Amino acid sequence: MDLGSLAFQGTEVAELSVLVLFSFLPPVLWVIWIRNTEKYGREPWGMIVGMFMWGAIFAVIIGALLSLIVLVLFEAATPVEQVLAQRFTDPATILLALVIAPFTEEFAKAFGVLRRSFVIREPEDGFVYGATSGLGFSATENLLYGVAAFVTGGITASLVLVAVRSISSSFLHASATSVTGYGIARHRLWGPRFHAFPWYLAAVAMHSSFNALASFGVVLENQYGPAGALLVLAAAIIFALVAISIVRGKIMEHDARQGWVP
Repeated sequence: MDLGSLAFQGTEVAELSVLVLFSFLPPVLWVIWIRNTEKYGREPWGMIVGMFMWGAIFAVIIGALLSLIVLVLFEAATPVEQVLAQRFTDPATILLALVIAPFTEEFAKAFGVLRRSFVIREPEDGFVYGATSGLGFSATENLLYGVAAFVTGGITASLVLVAVRSISSSFLHASATSVTGYGIARHRLWGPRFHAFPWYLAAVAMHSSFNALASFGVVLENQYGPAGALLVLAAAIIFALVAISIVRGKIMEHDARQGWVP
């Protein structure tokens, strides 16, 4: 192997290292931002790190496996496949993005909050832990999408994609899972009559709506070119920013009402 090949491989390793850092740094900063929204009773860093790692590792694996299993089951249901094929050129992708992924990914991310629900002391804790799990998930997802873009378009394309996802998909994952986390906190603190399931469905609806908006961007790009895609991208970013702003507002509202009960 000559020195030129070694230098080229060294450049690729350096670029991939930058991509890893760029994929994880914004979600980590968003976690700090969300956690510090509380003025009183902030969550311990050990639990925050553990929840982030759950989202980044276990939720990604669980979500992917569940999505694959459910997709195979849906594809085996011939009527479903035929109905979607009449309306979409790629029915499997639409089914995965709009139905399967929202259900499986929101379950996988929220399960991390559920299994550690015994540490929840206040209703706003559910928002914080849910958002943290969601941001861990988004960090790994950013990296996976970034690597795919790196292979096809180089480091610049991958960094641009990760930057866009860091202010769109990352906030969506955080806000959606925080909603389920809040439902889990209500159930934990106030008893079985406060069910978490409706909040999980709300999170799924948020996730599905965001994915539908992104899918619509592909349609507009085919019809109107880059202007159509940019319009939908702006709408998706606004959607995610509004959602995370509402979540932070709810955290501050509960934080200011110590001892609040339903």
